[in-house]
Amino acid sequence: MIDVNELRKGVTFEQDGSLYKVLDYAHNKPGRGQATIRIKARDLRKGTTLDMTFNSGNRVQDVRLDYHNAQFLYADDRFYYFMDNQTYEQYPVNKEIVGDQAEFLKPNMDVKLMFYTTEALDVELPTSVDLLITRAEPSVRGDTATGVTKKVITETGLEVQVPSFVGQGDTIRVDTRNGEYITRV
Repeated sequence: MIDVNELRKGVTFEQDGSLYKVLDYAHNKPGRGQATIRIKARDLRKGTTLDMTFNSGNRVQDVRLDYHNAQFLYADDRFYYFMDNQTYEQYPVNKEIVGDQAEFLKPNMDVKLMFYTTEALDVELPTSVDLLITRAEPSVRGDTATGVTKKVITETGLEVQVPSFVGQGDTIRVDTRNGEYITRV
């Protein structure tokens, strides 16, 4: 058991038979009374996000998680399939769990899979990924005096704001934490 004051972004815990990963954390200490801890957490089995409030001093069950290096193989209508790099076992991960991270996934991409016992629950992407631009708005001559950006669409369907000199066919590096352009590769 861990105290709710120890909950921080990225911590995983169990409550009422469900596993949750903390996405956001806020500690509120009013002038009088007990402090409250508010978190935004994602249910790792269902993929839903919910807000939770705890009183200071409450406890939640901590869980032991294992991480395996894996490679993204392919996706179908319901699952994304990953292969463990050590054992070559394939693990399906529900589309709701992968969520918005799917826009960064490319075939043969190395990721980390988070396991609870034998169940693959979450995907941890590298901090940046290189993506090919498949569609870009044309640049307008004379727009270089200010930091003008334009919208492009990558090979995975991700929309990114990039500087005007980046065009279709270029490869760009994108931050997977916020989806922002880093540099042209």
